[in-house]
Amino acid sequence: MKIINKIGLFLSAFIPLFLLLILKELIEIINGNWTFNFLNSFLLIILITFILIGVICLTTSIRYLQQYNGQEIKLVSKQNTTDQNFLGYFSLFVLFAVSFEIEMFSMAIIFFIVLILIGVVYIKNDMYFINPFLNILGYSFYKVEYLINDKILTATVFFKGKLAEGEKYTLCDKYSNLFFLKKH
Repeated sequence: MKIINKIGLFLSAFIPLFLLLILKELIEIINGNWTFNFLNSFLLIILITFILIGVICLTTSIRYLQQYNGQEIKLVSKQNTTDQNFLGYFSLFVLFAVSFEIEMFSMAIIFFIVLILIGVVYIKNDMYFINPFLNILGYSFYKVEYLINDKILTATVFFKGKLAEGEKYTLCDKYSNLFFLKKH
């Protein structure tokens, strides 16, 4: 997977946070607490750019994976792990959106340093399965066991809807650690 796509998938995981920060900044400007200045304008442009990159990379990846033929599998077991992946990010969203004063230059620098540090870990460890934005779009995260060529394997997958054990699905796994299932 190309590095720009990896960065884009990482940024897509933070789209809800970026939207909250934009909303916070706009509300403060509307209320007269802040004015448009270089830092506020720059932050808004950067956050909007991050959102656009994230949306483009995520939609491109989803379309590509859903068009990819993949492998036919039979689902043996499933465990919905959406809450395990979402709640960790939720606390991070609350920390930044509520208590962080990103309009201050020092806080903006800290925000970007934290984002870079999380990004390095996320990308280096291929943690693309942790993406709360996909959950907001209707996807759930499952840890599944599946049967393929008489072998039982496991994966963490995204699926829109409810999975049924014993049913056949297509495993779309063209990217490292980013798996989607589609109904067979």
